[in-house]
Amino acid sequence: MYELIYHGFLLTSMIVLGALIMLCLLRAILGPRLADRVVAVNMIGTMTIAEIAMFALYLRADYLFDVCLIYAMISFLAVVILTKIYGGAYQERKIKGTMILKVEDEEEDEEEEE
Repeated sequence: MYELIYHGFLLTSMIVLGALIMLCLLRAILGPRLADRVVAVNMIGTMTIAEIAMFALYLRADYLFDVCLIYAMISFLAVVILTKIYGGAYQERKIKGTMILKVEDEEEDEEEEE
């Protein structure tokens, strides 16, 4: 009796998490900013780890917990790399923006001197 309820709860939780992963995937594709996309990818990784852990409980397969740990490390590295790329792109845009402003200021100063 309790085992049937336990398996039903795990199955329902896995279905709900699968739907949430799909919604996060939609946010990762349609996100207005790059930061939203990075957060969505991080959430997908976290929910996938939870999904694999629940699947391991459902199947009573202990080796899947090792897969969870490996996936957690890979997901963490992916988010760190995406953040590094995003930070570099932001710094590059910031530097270009200040350089453009400096050039415009120099042009205005030259026009005032004439």
